[in-house]
Amino acid sequence: MEEISKKGAGQPRDQTDQENLLVYDSSVDHKGKVPLRASTGVWKASRFIIAIEFSERLSYFGIAPSLILYLSKVMLQDLETATKYVNYWSGVTNLMPLLGGFIADACLGRFSTALVSTIIYLMGLILLTLSWFIPGLKACETDMCIKPRKVHEVVFFLAIYMISVGTGGLKPSLESFGADQFDDDHTEERRQKMTYFNWWNFGHCAGLLLGVTVIVYVQDHVNWGASYIILTAVMAVSLVIFITGRPFYRYRHSSGSPLMQLLQVLVAAIRKRNLPYPSSVAQLFEIPKAEKTKGRFLCHTNKLKFLDKAAVLGDKHNPDEKQNPWKLATVTKVEELKLVLNMIPIWLATLPFGICTAQRTTFFIKQGVVLNRKIGNGFELPPVSISAVASIGMIISVTIYEKILVPTLRKATGNERGITILQRIGIGMLFSILVMVVAALVEKKRLGVVENDPRKSSLSMSVFWLAPQFLILGIGDGFALVGLQEYFYEEVPESMRSLGIALYPSVIGAANFVSGWLITIVGRLTKTDGHGWFGKDLNTSRLDKFYWLLAGISAVNMLFFVFLARRYSHKTVQRVAVADCNIEDDGDAMVLGSISFKEDIELQLA
Repeated sequence: MEEISKKGAGQPRDQTDQENLLVYDSSVDHKGKVPLRASTGVWKASRFIIAIEFSERLSYFGIAPSLILYLSKVMLQDLETATKYVNYWSGVTNLMPLLGGFIADACLGRFSTALVSTIIYLMGLILLTLSWFIPGLKACETDMCIKPRKVHEVVFFLAIYMISVGTGGLKPSLESFGADQFDDDHTEERRQKMTYFNWWNFGHCAGLLLGVTVIVYVQDHVNWGASYIILTAVMAVSLVIFITGRPFYRYRHSSGSPLMQLLQVLVAAIRKRNLPYPSSVAQLFEIPKAEKTKGRFLCHTNKLKFLDKAAVLGDKHNPDEKQNPWKLATVTKVEELKLVLNMIPIWLATLPFGICTAQRTTFFIKQGVVLNRKIGNGFELPPVSISAVASIGMIISVTIYEKILVPTLRKATGNERGITILQRIGIGMLFSILVMVVAALVEKKRLGVVENDPRKSSLSMSVFWLAPQFLILGIGDGFALVGLQEYFYEEVPESMRSLGIALYPSVIGAANFVSGWLITIVGRLTKTDGHGWFGKDLNTSRLDKFYWLLAGISAVNMLFFVFLARRYSHKTVQRVAVADCNIEDDGDAMVLGSISFKEDIELQLA
């Protein structure tokens, strides 16, 4: 992020000192007052928030990767049915943040949404624990049964979908609430916020790593119920920690439905579609600086110009028009709608990356089941635990990026981030193509081993053959997933930041559904001789061909993503209203038009 600033000459020293003591970014402290910079926010607050993220990820990855095994072993479902249910649950879980983000932005606020969601999440874990231990709710009365009891299915799915609801509220509100602890108008805090997203993902990976190792080991060597007790206890403790940090947080109140405000701009633009464009963008309507109480002004851009009609004054002498948001919108509101529309193609272009990522909790895990998992003197690695390599890869990736690449690239490019957010996402997408290529080659080798020795099947092949694809997947996540989090948080309007954070997991959620549909379509198209790419088990399937298909789709999509990225207009912020802040976008180059500086202006370009 590059920054162009021009400090107003003669700014009173007392005003500057006061801004260093207090935080003027529309946030308040727990008493509803302007927050003190020294005693609220930044790392003293975000550490509590990262702690609960660690707990939530521990619980999620203690359940999600092994869900296909639970459905196969405990609920006795076949491969295709279990995979379908896992994809549906993963899809719902990753799409629920869209609803949670809307509630956080429009109704409850981020802190309250995170608190309520944590309680719902905890209730789901408690119900999951009860479904294992209470005799009347168990899957089977004895160790041997043909079909699980209906009551267990109902309670089990109710519990995991309660966890989906909890995740749906926590994912957008918690991460954006953590980012709210850093003041964008303060240079040092703005840089710390870039680091925050990396440490957020470090906590994410730590929870994931323990979830797929310690928790899964307990499931494999003790029982599922014992693991649920651990997860419930950790979540309960994290809830207490989260509440303890309340005096240190900076809060932002919800400002009504952001989607309604975007709709108002669209309606106003349609109403005024026949009005001529003004000769200068300075003639477009914007509220005076003195009347702006929340958020920041956005500069006018030349893309999607038909929406500018919403900011054209039809009758300058009609005061009623200025009071009706369905008839007249400010330049900032128009630009907010442009931001949202600009993100839709990027969202679509990242879906193939999400489809590749979705394989880690289904086919990658089932591959681990049929490989040799013995280590040392009889110790058998749980099949899910091999996915811990992805967490290690992501931790390594984020650490190298933060400590080595960013400082080096910052000097080379002059960009505050080192490279742009979209470049970071693109690098991660390249790694997803490599993941599918490696996965296809490994699966082809496994099928060759099975063909050569059907009696031993693939048990003569070590599970660590899967390590390279998980490692590359983790490295790619360190670029793409973190980049997507930053992208959606930074580019959405400030009133929609919880919803913006929700757009990142929605990519994975939608990709899970698309992956399920793709498996169904490919399975039907390839059953020409009675044997398709997806058989009753892995040995009668051709996952290697499916992986090659995903690699091809991702490679073609990469060209589409590069095309979009080169023409993308980033969000451009000005701290106060100006007469003319016009930006002409020419590919990667952004040319600033004439800018009239008033008092203290700081223009920020992503």
